Amino acid sequence: MKVFESLSEWRTWRRTLSGSVGFVPTMGALHEGHAALLQRSVVENDHTVLSIYLNPTQFNNAGDLDAYPRTLERDLKFASSLGVSVVLTPAYEEVYADGYRFQVEENEFSRELCGSHRPGHFSGVLTVVMKLLNLVRPDRAYFGEKDFQQYLLIADMCAAFFMDVDIVPCTTVRAPDGLALSSRNALLDCAGRARAARLNQLIRCDESDAVVAQRLAEQGFSVDYVVTRQGRRFVAAGLVCGEHTVRLIDNVELDDRSEALISASRAAVP
Repeated sequence: MKVFESLSEWRTWRRTLSGSVGFVPTMGALHEGHAALLQRSVVENDHTVLSIYLNPTQFNNAGDLDAYPRTLERDLKFASSLGVSVVLTPAYEEVYADGYRFQVEENEFSRELCGSHRPGHFSGVLTVVMKLLNLVRPDRAYFGEKDFQQYLLIADMCAAFFMDVDIVPCTTVRAPDGLALSSRNALLDCAGRARAARLNQLIRCDESDAVVAQRLAEQGFSVDYVVTRQGRRFVAAGLVCGEHTVRLIDNVELDDRSEALISASRAAVP
């Protein structure tokens, strides 16, 4: 497995590659959810490229950035064990040599859900993903469905800019109790981890979004949103764990019966 900190060295080496390339962009603190993306890429491509880059432009809260877990040495061993070909670990000064002067903006869906609570977040996400896709030039790039809004925005961006890459969604990997795996889960204390499992359990129920939000609040969550749209229910909520508020997101696809019951429950709320 090759590790490149220098993007100029990577770009020179990239020209020597032949065969198909799969790409998994991450911010590090790798877990089994990332492993599922990487394993799929290894199976479907001749080469798999992993990026580990903690992107500051997508954080609207400096404290959230400071608290984000950093486990590079462990991540590299993990990636090597999965058959990853290349890891990119660039510095901010290389990724944003322009000082973030140029940005990718989306003016509709990025303003909703997480975007309505994290100003500038998706501009940072879309900008860094476009940069990384241009650097890696993969045939396929893999994204987890836990960040379903992010996946849709990236897929739409690539279509809008005629980018020659397949954006591949991958099913959310969950703990046995249903909690979606996330790097931020490492920040949960024992009590917070036990409560966190209630997030997925509650959004699967047939109650209205308002009732689910109320029940989450009763369980100690600070709720940003619970929204059902286009056959899927989305949630974002925080849990206070020590000095950190750990922000958790999730979404579930609803069957026709559940969506009908939720709609009826919503209509019954005065």
